[in-house]
Amino acid sequence: MPDLSQSRIGQIAVVCKDVARATTFYRDALGLRFLFAAGPTLSFFDAGGTRLMLSTGEGEHDHPGSMLYFFIKDIEGTCEELARRGVAFIDKPHMIAKMPDHDLWLAAFRDTLAA
Repeated sequence: MPDLSQSRIGQIAVVCKDVARATTFYRDALGLRFLFAAGPTLSFFDAGGTRLMLSTGEGEHDHPGSMLYFFIKDIEGTCEELARRGVAFIDKPHMIAKMPDHDLWLAAFRDTLAA
């Protein structure tokens, strides 16, 4: 029965108002390894093998908070099982990008406590 219990968190997104200020804090004060920036609204770090993404919020995500990105093997099967358990998905699984070593897929759902 696929679920998230055996998956590893691959990325955590932190929504912030000022990405440049947050980048300085995470890089210089906290000492996280800076990976790259993608324009003025995205900055990426490595935190012990978990990627940290700093971004500004857009639309309904324009508030301070965090998003967790799980690495899973069977996105469609996992989404089907989680939906059976009552998880309400915002969108269906879809490919975001072809990376050098994998295809990046996303299926978003909202935490019931944050809804």
